[in-house]
Amino acid sequence: MYFGVDYHPEHWIYPYDGSAEEPESRWIRDAELMLQAGFNVVRMGEFAWGLCEPEEGKFDFSWLRRAMDVMQRAGIKVVLGTPTAAPPIWLAKKHPEILPVDERGLLLREGTRHAYCLNSNIYWEYSKKIVRSVATALGDHPQLIAWQIDNGIGGHKTEFSFNEETRRDWHAWLEAKYSTIQNLNDLMGLRFWGQTVTDWSQVPMPMAAPTVHNPALVLDWMRFSSDTCVAFIKCQASILREITPNVPVTTNLRALTRHFDHFDMAEALDFVSVDSNATIKSKSAENACEIDMLRSLKKSNIRTPDGDCGFWVIEQKAGHVNWQDVNSLVRPGVVRLFTYQLLARGASGVLYFFWRQPRIGSEKFYGGVLTHDGRAENRVYREIAQLGEEMKLLAPKIKDTCVVAETCILYSHENAWALKQPMQPNKNFDYREHVQLFHSALHDRNISVDFARPTEDLSRYKVVFAPSLHMMGAGEADLLKLYVQNGGILVSTFNTGLVDEHHIAPATGIPANLTDLFGLEVVEVDPLPHGEENHLSFKGHFPTSHMHPARVWCDLIEPKECEVLATYAKDFYAGRPAITVNKFGLGQAVYIGTMSHQQFYYDLIAWLRQTCSLFPLLKVPDTVEVSMRQNGDTRIYFLLNHQNTHVRLHFYKPMHDFLTGSTFSGNYDLPSHGVLVLDEQAPIKHEGAEPAEQTQVQESDAVPA
Repeated sequence: MYFGVDYHPEHWIYPYDGSAEEPESRWIRDAELMLQAGFNVVRMGEFAWGLCEPEEGKFDFSWLRRAMDVMQRAGIKVVLGTPTAAPPIWLAKKHPEILPVDERGLLLREGTRHAYCLNSNIYWEYSKKIVRSVATALGDHPQLIAWQIDNGIGGHKTEFSFNEETRRDWHAWLEAKYSTIQNLNDLMGLRFWGQTVTDWSQVPMPMAAPTVHNPALVLDWMRFSSDTCVAFIKCQASILREITPNVPVTTNLRALTRHFDHFDMAEALDFVSVDSNATIKSKSAENACEIDMLRSLKKSNIRTPDGDCGFWVIEQKAGHVNWQDVNSLVRPGVVRLFTYQLLARGASGVLYFFWRQPRIGSEKFYGGVLTHDGRAENRVYREIAQLGEEMKLLAPKIKDTCVVAETCILYSHENAWALKQPMQPNKNFDYREHVQLFHSALHDRNISVDFARPTEDLSRYKVVFAPSLHMMGAGEADLLKLYVQNGGILVSTFNTGLVDEHHIAPATGIPANLTDLFGLEVVEVDPLPHGEENHLSFKGHFPTSHMHPARVWCDLIEPKECEVLATYAKDFYAGRPAITVNKFGLGQAVYIGTMSHQQFYYDLIAWLRQTCSLFPLLKVPDTVEVSMRQNGDTRIYFLLNHQNTHVRLHFYKPMHDFLTGSTFSGNYDLPSHGVLVLDEQAPIKHEGAEPAEQTQVQESDAVPA
C-alpha cells in the first residue's frame, strides 16, 4: 500500500527555507520527516510548467530531478503531475487566444491556474510539448511509479469555454452526431419557438440569452464539453504511454462536482485517483456516498503502481481548507477516522494535501501535515505519524482485498445534466438528495453498495436502485428489463422515463418503455410545494417504523398487473397507489411514486432484506459504520465510530484487531472516533446460512451513541 503526501519542492527553496549557500537543503529534512511519518510516496510537479519552461522552448527539469533524487535516497517513490493545469504567463501573453471566454462573452485573464480554453489547438500543441518533454526528461527516473495528468480537470467551470475555436469544435461534434441538418432539427426539437437552423454554423453555443435555451441543445453541449475534457486527458495519456509504457496514468477526480462524465474519464485512465474533502464534512454517510461513487468508476482493467485492485486518494485533506466562509480546525482523531473510511471502502493509496502550509501564494492558510514553521512538532503531524505506524501493520493484510457489493445504485451523468435544466416539474427536487436517501439507508444498515451507469452489466447485484432516471433511452430500459427478467430486484422511483436521450417526452406512457416492467402507468404528476406533504398508508406485509410522509412529488399511478404496497392518504387521489411491486420474469420491479423522509428508506431496506436475503456485514449498533474488504475467504472488517461518545459492542466470539494486536471477546467500548480492523476466516457456508450470523457484534448496554 502507498501512504504519502502531496509535496511542492518549489515552495521550499531559499528564501522560503534553506539558505543562500544551500537553497535546496530543506528537501533533505522534508524527506527525513516523511520517513518518520511512515510515508513511502510523494506527488509533485503538477503546477510547475512555468518553472520547467520559464521561456518558450527553454526547458529546465534539473531541479525536479534533484528533488526526485532526494526522495530516492530516502526510499520514497514519486508520482509526477503533468503541469498543464497552470499555463505559464508567457504563453498567455504570446497567445491570448488560449484564454477562456465565459458565457457572457467576457475574456478571463491569465495569471492563475486553469486559464485556458480546452478547445484551443494552440493550447493543445503547447500542452503536448510540455508533456512530451517532462516524460522524456524524467520518465526514466527509478522512483517514478505513476503519472497524474493535469490537476482538477474542469475546475473553476473550465469544462466550458465559449471561444470561437470552441464553436468550431461544437459544430464539428454536432455534424458527426447528427449527419444531417434535418436530423439535428428533428431530434433537438428546434421547431419549438421556431429555432430551426439551415446550416451547422447557425447552431448557437448556449451563452447568456434573454431566456432559456432548448434543453436538448444544452444537454448536447454538456456531452460535447465532457467529451472535450476526456479527449484532453486521453491525448496526454497516449504520449505518456508511448514514452513510459510501464508507468500507469491517472488524474484526480472529485465526486459529482465537475461537469463531465466521470465514467468516461475513468475509461481513459489506468487507475482512478480522487480528491477527498471528507475531513471537513459532518456526515459520514455523505462521505461514504462519494467514496462509493468514485470507487465504482472503474471496476475492471485497473492498473495501479503496486498492482492492487483499488483506487487512490491522491489528495486527502490533512487539515482545514481555505475556501469556506469559516475554515475551522479539523478536530483530533478526525483525519485518522476518515482515512480509515477511505481504506474501508476500497482505497489502496492515500496521500495528504499539503505536506506543509505554504508561506507564499493564495493557499497560505490551507492546513497541512506541517505548519508554516516546518518543525514537525504540531498535532496533525503527530496524528498522521501514528497512522503511518498503523499502515505498516495493516498494508500487508489488506493487499489484494477489495469491496464486493451485493447492491447497486444507478447513476447517469447525462441524467444529472438533464435534471439541472430549468422548468422542471418541481424546482425543489434535488437529484443528489434523492440518491443520498437510498445510499444513506444502505450505509446506515451496513450494506455494501456500488454505483453503476444504466448501461452496465448488473447481473452481479441482488438489488439495483434506480432513483429518478428522468432521462432514459430505450436501450437502457431494455437492459433493466433483462436484469429483472433474469431474477434481479429493481427499485425505481418517480421522475423516471419522462424524456428519452434526445430530451423528447414519450407518447406511449410514463415511465417510458417501462410500463410493462412495473405493471403500471403514471397518469398524472402532482409536485408538492416546499413544506406541504401527503402521507402514505401501507399494506400489512410492508414493515413500518414511523408515519411516512409523501413529499416533493406524487405520481398518480394507474395499476395494471402490479401489487400495491402503499397508497396515498389524502387529497383527491387518496387511496390511489403510491408504492407498487410487480413480478416480471424471475424477478421483481418496485416502483416508489413519491419521495419520503430517511426513516422510510430504512423500512424499505428492512422489507428488501426479507424479500431477497440481503444482510448487513455485521450486526452492530446503528451508530457504528461497518465496511468489509475481502479476497476469497479472507474478510477484513472495519468498524468506525463517528460519534462524540463511546459505543459499547459485544463480541459473541473472539475477533482479532490488526491495529492493536488484541483479541476481543465479550464487551468492548469503541471510543469516540475509534476504529477497529477485525479479521475473520469465513467458514464453509451451508445451504441457507445467513452471512450476518457468521459474525455478530451487538450493542450490549444502553450507552448513549
